[in-house]
Amino acid sequence: MNRESQILSIRPTLTFEKEAESEFEKFQNEVLRPILKLQNDLLLEVFKTYVNKRKGTFYKLSEKEKVAYIDQSVRKDMKFKHYLEGIITGIFTLEEYARFMENEEELTKRMINLLVQRLQCMSF
Repeated sequence: MNRESQILSIRPTLTFEKEAESEFEKFQNEVLRPILKLQNDLLLEVFKTYVNKRKGTFYKLSEKEKVAYIDQSVRKDMKFKHYLEGIITGIFTLEEYARFMENEEELTKRMINLLVQRLQCMSF
């Protein structure tokens, strides 16, 4: 079994009520969402480690402040953002990586939006 088939075999299958309208939306639903679901536990642990290394002040914030903290941490801390991107893109097949690189700006924006939403929905 090659790398591509191994990667695809471990991803969860997700179903959507409506068909993707754009290539970006299709990539988001077929690639990004399943990878985020697969990597969910790891992404949560990485975020918890990030928070704890910053003296855990996150846990003292209100829910509204936590939402903003997550958004700012993922979008503004470039080292952390790139680390999270690597956790996600490391599960791309070579074909998916090529498609991603063709539209890197738009697909990175979608990836980060999905990631921020996922982290914000978790109770810490």
